[in-house]
Amino acid sequence: MIAESPAAFDGAAADYDSVFTRTLAGRWLRARVWERLEVHFQPGMRVLEFGCGTGEDALWLARRGVRVLGTDVSATMLAIAREKAARAGLAGLAEFRPLDLARLPVVTEVGTGFDGVLSDFGALNCIGDWRAPAEWLGRAVRPGGRAVLVVMGPWCPWEIAWHAAHGKFGTAFRRLRRDGVDAVVSGRPVHVRYPPPSRLRRDFGPWFRSIGTHAVGALLPPPYLNGLVERRPRLFASLAALERRAGARWPFNVLNDHYLIEFERLAT
Repeated sequence: MIAESPAAFDGAAADYDSVFTRTLAGRWLRARVWERLEVHFQPGMRVLEFGCGTGEDALWLARRGVRVLGTDVSATMLAIAREKAARAGLAGLAEFRPLDLARLPVVTEVGTGFDGVLSDFGALNCIGDWRAPAEWLGRAVRPGGRAVLVVMGPWCPWEIAWHAAHGKFGTAFRRLRRDGVDAVVSGRPVHVRYPPPSRLRRDFGPWFRSIGTHAVGALLPPPYLNGLVERRPRLFASLAALERRAGARWPFNVLNDHYLIEFERLAT
């Protein structure tokens, strides 16, 4: 994660829920993730979240009796998440702390024995080394614990088609660049990489077993095209329902805006 990224995400924090969380596309995409969280995380469990943002996933889990430690590089995102937790009366179940994925602290400073870990909507795209956090999580998560990671993948048909149709071929295929690209968040650069599921399986393999891959946005366009969804809500509601039924199957779990990859911590 480059030095400017904390400030970039601080700048995006105030508008994040209005431009994503509360949009139709945002609600459908997050609901897809929550379906999988419900499979893996039950009341009484203790879950670590990387890149918690404004706390939507942490609070959803907390309302179901899951204890969550949400972490993020952005102090402003964390402040909003804490305020939401306080308003909802969930501060006892959802705690929020700063953490930079590119500079992970000693594991014991955060905690061990977690029942699982969550990372949603691209936090892991902001680093270039996935083996280091995988090894770190291998010490933080108990054997048998689950990891649910939502990552932007390299092949997004919606993005390719949209930008190619507008003559922006470099943008259409930007995710295929080996060294990643500089995205602009709140006017600041954030370097982003797009690992395929096979890369994460390789890097997590010494500590975690891959148990599933699901589409999050195979048939729905990327969030920056939410205007299309708002104009044709019935059409995209049908596509979202189809994705729910077929999202675990090829090619949907490979060709998408994000993929959700699930791991189980190996026994030591």
